[in-house]
Amino acid sequence: MADERRAGTADLPGLDLRPSRRARLTSAGRRLAARVPAPWGFVLAVFVGSKVVFSLVGVLVLTAWDGVPGAPPADEAMMRTQQDHVSSHRWVSLWFAWDSFLYDHLARLPLDRPWRDFGFPLLYPFLARPLAPLLGGHTAWALLLVANVALLFQLWFAYRLGARLLGDEDPGDGRRAVRYLLLLPTAFLFQAALTESLFVCLALAAFWYAEQRRWLVVGIVGYFLAMSRSVGFVVVIPLALVLLRQHGWRLNPRSLPRYVREGWPLLLVPAGWLTFMAFCRWQGGDWFAYQHAQEKGWGIKVQNPLGVAGSALVGDNSADALRVWIAVAMLAVAAVGLRRRADWPYLVYTVIVVLVPLSMGPPVYKSLLRYLLAAFPVALVLARWARRPGLDGWLTAGLALLQGALFAVWLTYWTHLII
Repeated sequence: MADERRAGTADLPGLDLRPSRRARLTSAGRRLAARVPAPWGFVLAVFVGSKVVFSLVGVLVLTAWDGVPGAPPADEAMMRTQQDHVSSHRWVSLWFAWDSFLYDHLARLPLDRPWRDFGFPLLYPFLARPLAPLLGGHTAWALLLVANVALLFQLWFAYRLGARLLGDEDPGDGRRAVRYLLLLPTAFLFQAALTESLFVCLALAAFWYAEQRRWLVVGIVGYFLAMSRSVGFVVVIPLALVLLRQHGWRLNPRSLPRYVREGWPLLLVPAGWLTFMAFCRWQGGDWFAYQHAQEKGWGIKVQNPLGVAGSALVGDNSADALRVWIAVAMLAVAAVGLRRRADWPYLVYTVIVVLVPLSMGPPVYKSLLRYLLAAFPVALVLARWARRPGLDGWLTAGLALLQGALFAVWLTYWTHLII
């Protein structure tokens, strides 16, 4: 009888007891997703989603800007030409601006000739060198690939570190940490051919392994962190505070051997910058060629960062004041949200990555919003606050609107507000 019923239903029009193709594909997709180690599924989804959204918005903004009389301004024409040389696809070329082309120049310089360009640390352009032949010799594409691979790993470390520091009280802590990192005011620059994603990736990795007490790995990561940006070697201070916290903040002669035994790899962090200085001495005969290049090329001289910030706040340039007010706001968020003793290493790190750029003097104003991206602990504070009912939505919406406006301004280069 059962066979007869099955045979009878098989003859009914429109009725098919076999699984549909859509159901089979859905089931296969779920099985594949289940095999992706956590949190890579979430990280990959966020990475791809943000890439699609920014690419679409970017192309729309640039297309609308093309219709504005006098666009682009005369002083931007050369950069637009450089972008066109990188790619005719605007969703690719829009991620190159200003320093991107200097990094491209460094990535193409032959190593068998005297080196004359010491204005930038070399980790980022040197990482692009071995990849360029795989991309048909396009060093610019290699730079963009390095930045985006770094962003992918950056999101993974943000998820892990955020979940750990926020206490693992809520399964969504890691996800919120990732989301708020990507909601920082100029976080779209993580996807550009710049050093932001590489630096933050290495900084997050260093703190993650420090929390895991894997100090040799911390030293190795910190070595490359210091070679990626000048402020990197100073990160040894908050990393040392993590070690100090792990031993109850004890400072006495009896605890010193333990600190030396565990924390000696931290010496590799300043060694990274010393390596770059040695390169400058080898190629240019000057240990301080980087400093001299900064002074000559951009008029940068070490100054009191508080004085530099105060000058912008009381000055006549509203754009400079806005940049510094955003820096002040980030410091305030960090001071309030990281006041617990256990969070002090991250508070010190935030103070360092905000004040060190300001110590370079007024020339830093134009790039300040870019440098502030290094302050990833601010995102962790926002993720912690977002646990409160109703606050998460408002914070997300407000930061998304602010970033969208800054993204449009950056694309048009109308006010040079960001780089």
